[in-house]
Amino acid sequence: MNSFLQLNEIIAFFSDSIPYLIICPLAAVAGFVDAVAGGGGLISLPAFFIAGVPPHLALGTNKLMSTFGTSISTWRYIKAGYVSFLPAVCCIPCAFAGSSLGAILVLHVSAAYLKVMLLFLLPATACFLMRKRSLSANTENFSVQKMIVAGMISASVIGIYDGFYGPGTGIFLILSLTLLAHMRLAQANGLTKIINLSTDVAGLTVFISSDSVIFSLGIAAAAFNIAGNYVGSGFFKLRGQNGCRLVMIAVICIFFVKVMYEIVGEL
Repeated sequence: MNSFLQLNEIIAFFSDSIPYLIICPLAAVAGFVDAVAGGGGLISLPAFFIAGVPPHLALGTNKLMSTFGTSISTWRYIKAGYVSFLPAVCCIPCAFAGSSLGAILVLHVSAAYLKVMLLFLLPATACFLMRKRSLSANTENFSVQKMIVAGMISASVIGIYDGFYGPGTGIFLILSLTLLAHMRLAQANGLTKIINLSTDVAGLTVFISSDSVIFSLGIAAAAFNIAGNYVGSGFFKLRGQNGCRLVMIAVICIFFVKVMYEIVGEL
């Protein structure tokens, strides 16, 4: 009898540990990818789905994980002097409002529809981000006022995207700030971190208020994500970028097959 109870406890322990065993290693890989090539969210978010976490809980818990990582990188950019005070102050409210709206919208989408939406959103986002892209700023000089207005519009629109979905937000912000707001790359990177942290905090606040966050899993994933980011920062080279793209494709393919299997099974 005691042996039977012990066996049940062992089975229950491993069953409860499965999400951690799947998500934490992939969160570390996502951190590595973010440091080397960007787009780590294309790995971390599917990891939650592969582990069987329901869509809204997956979005909320992934947001908790990303908030930790973004906080650390934002602090590093502030210390390095890459953050301009006035554009940051103007963009933060726009980013916060946009992300809050996006998170509220996604919470009103049923889990079944959200799963189907993500089935198309993830591959589409991956295809866009894996294309060769130029991050060179526009040569035409903008006045400070025009630059700030363009930054505020970018923060609002991409903030909605980040609250609703998320992966690729940093890259989309850098592209928008360099090509539309005509910012220098270093300045765009600094403002991107501030905006991204604002959108993460806003989205996370909405998800927490709706009980859509698994704190223990999110904090564990965050620790692995930060470790992966730290290791990846030492491997910023072309070969590493190509390897990261292959990892992204593999994880997204696994996610695609799993969701398709679940959808077919429900028919």
